[in-house]
Amino acid sequence: MAHEQHAELIQTLHDCAAACNHCFDACLQEDDVKMMAGCIRLDRECADMCAYLEHAITRNSPFVAELAQACAAICEACAAECSKHEHDHCQKCAEACAKCAEACKNVA
Repeated sequence: MAHEQHAELIQTLHDCAAACNHCFDACLQEDDVKMMAGCIRLDRECADMCAYLEHAITRNSPFVAELAQACAAICEACAAECSKHEHDHCQKCAEACAKCAEACKNVA
């Protein structure tokens, strides 16, 4: 089963999506939300892509490698953006995204 073979990646994707969703929500609470717009946008993109890839793996999609490649690129972009901000939620998100990007590259 594909989902058993990729159990670690599935967990990493899930953790990354959760970190991005938390960062997204926390960024909306920051004083200068406009300054956080790029971070918020990438948090949404990344969380959505991670969730989609997680689902694709569990249904044994024939496009897992291609989706993982796209997910890695989005995770890298989100990690780069979040790492620019000193907020704790951004730093944790950047770390989760970097870890997820590496895991996705191993599948792509």
